[in-house]
Amino acid sequence: MLNEPALVLNRNWYPIGTTSVRDAICLIYRAAARVLDPDDCIAHDFDSWTSIRVSAGEPCIRTVRLRIKIPEVIVLTHYDSFPQFRVAFSRRNIYKRDRNRCQYCGARPPVTELTIDHVIPRSRGGRSTWENCVLACLRCNRRKSSRSLAEASIALQRTPKEPRWTPFISIPLAKRKASWEQFISERYWDIELET
Repeated sequence: MLNEPALVLNRNWYPIGTTSVRDAICLIYRAAARVLDPDDCIAHDFDSWTSIRVSAGEPCIRTVRLRIKIPEVIVLTHYDSFPQFRVAFSRRNIYKRDRNRCQYCGARPPVTELTIDHVIPRSRGGRSTWENCVLACLRCNRRKSSRSLAEASIALQRTPKEPRWTPFISIPLAKRKASWEQFISERYWDIELET
């Protein structure tokens, strides 16, 4: 139970990430955060949260004297900013950014028929960056080969950019809790793309 995720909201109730239940309880105890009751959205401090009765069979943390309800959503009491992170440059995230679509012809073949192509070929000094790597189907990748776009008479459908980071990019969908739904929408569960 102590390693389960708890949603963290900043002081303005904007989701900024997750933490473990263990860390959430420490933040609540130190008055650095308050617990939001998912049923009525009332913010509780440590004393009022520990005084809530835990129903039989409901998951809880047991101490010598207390049965503490598991906090699923916490609100920080002083932090009102947003963390500044970057999306990790990885094969998986390139596939997400390009939505499994060839950036030259727009086709959406099976994933096994997609490759990562360097817009400026590596043989010509092209680097592996967000702005230089795109998905290409096997046919377009062979057509372009190690030539420039102009030499291959091929064009990109969309200029490749680094995606913006969102708090939930690293949270598997299976870890999402029903009590979080009122604080986040579906758009937070994928990489946001500028269109």
